[in-house]
Amino acid sequence: MSDFHGIIFAYGAVPELGELVKKRTASSLPFCGRYRLIDFALSSLMNAGIHDVGVIMRRDYQSLLDHLASGKDWDMGRRIGGLRMLPPFGLPEYHRGDYTGTIEALNAVSTYINDINAKYIVMMHGNTAANIDLRAAIRQHLRTGAEITAICTEDTPDYNHHRYIVGEDGFAHSMIFNQTTAGEGAASLEAYIISKELLLRMMETCKAENHYHFHRDAIAAYLANGGRVGVYYHRGYGKRIMSTQSYFAANMDMLKGEKRAELFPPERPVRTKTHEDVSTYYAEGSKAANCLVSDGCIIEGEIENCIISSDVRISRGAKLSGCVIMRGVQIAEGVMMKNVIADKVSEASAFQTIMGSEKLPVVLPKGTKI
Repeated sequence: MSDFHGIIFAYGAVPELGELVKKRTASSLPFCGRYRLIDFALSSLMNAGIHDVGVIMRRDYQSLLDHLASGKDWDMGRRIGGLRMLPPFGLPEYHRGDYTGTIEALNAVSTYINDINAKYIVMMHGNTAANIDLRAAIRQHLRTGAEITAICTEDTPDYNHHRYIVGEDGFAHSMIFNQTTAGEGAASLEAYIISKELLLRMMETCKAENHYHFHRDAIAAYLANGGRVGVYYHRGYGKRIMSTQSYFAANMDMLKGEKRAELFPPERPVRTKTHEDVSTYYAEGSKAANCLVSDGCIIEGEIENCIISSDVRISRGAKLSGCVIMRGVQIAEGVMMKNVIADKVSEASAFQTIMGSEKLPVVLPKGTKI
């Protein structure tokens, strides 16, 4: 679709993710054993035939660069167009912190956006676990003649979110900000299809008035001036990862067949960086119940309701329940772990007991040895 260009926001560290984003952005968090969160936005765009995509970054993006490389795993490795990584080259030198809001992030790469040849831009956040049927959303956007279409969910997000009040004509004429519970309207997944012309007007107006936020400033002004926002409902699984608890819960959701089927429908495959590895070895006496285990692991102990990434070793006598174990983790003999997120290449020495809860999982930071 040459008339459409993708923009993925991958600059947010999301402080509520704590140690998990100390050295990476939320978009590059490992998910479901073999993926990164940004894979879902990239795959949604790829499945809609959108191969020109810009990824807006801010800092701590080395792991993101390593994962995305040239973009060939998502058919975006092109001489002209394709995947483009966008550092903050449009910010003044004195600006050292995070972006204040989405509009500021867009204005930081305004030169890139001005040079986009496409008529429409699809904007998505890289820390959203959702496989969105963008082809259907685009068809609706073109059919209704909307300048902007918000992709929403009928579910209630577990974080502060915005809700669009939808009229009988299918358009939103107003919105409610910073909701934490279920209520009137449709909850925004903060993904949009918007005309390039309208986006540039919003960016220029907000910059002139020292405004930084897409919803509170740009969308609110657009609606106040008589604008209408089209609403497309994403019916499948959709969760923005905004805290350690939501990250843990989303991984645990993937152990349920119906949730996994919503996120990984065969007609819209999710691609990721390819890793070739040997098959996982299950030793005699080991046990695995309702787990997702990647290649290259050695399982000698017992695991139940766990997400296990590649190159993990779980030694004899170890018992893990409800854990998210990232790449290269080493679990020694006799270790007892429940409701734990073990980041990459961390180690637990023999006969340790580490217990968290579903609401407050314990996090072993990357490279930790206990």
